[in-house]
Amino acid sequence: MERQDLILIRTLCVHYKVEVSFFKELDNIGLIEIEVFENDEFIHEEKIGDLEKMIRIHRELDVNIEGIDVVFNLLQKEIQLREEVQELRNRLRFYEGNG
Repeated sequence: MERQDLILIRTLCVHYKVEVSFFKELDNIGLIEIEVFENDEFIHEEKIGDLEKMIRIHRELDVNIEGIDVVFNLLQKEIQLREEVQELRNRLRFYEGNG
């Protein structure tokens, strides 16, 4: 049984030239989730975009795993705040239009 939505971590290590320990550390702090399937380790393909950002932050900015965690938490907070601002703008437009 093969899962099309999972990517083998060993394949990612070769492609991105990253050690398996990097993925395990990201998993330990909750930035990615490693799935074990038939004794192999995988991550969901939907996380590849985030993973590429994490690798770039780590390599280009020399940020450690804890720093990557902080950066991603701040990015998530920014996304939430942008969504909240958009929702409030929509409400304001609604009430201004009915006033």
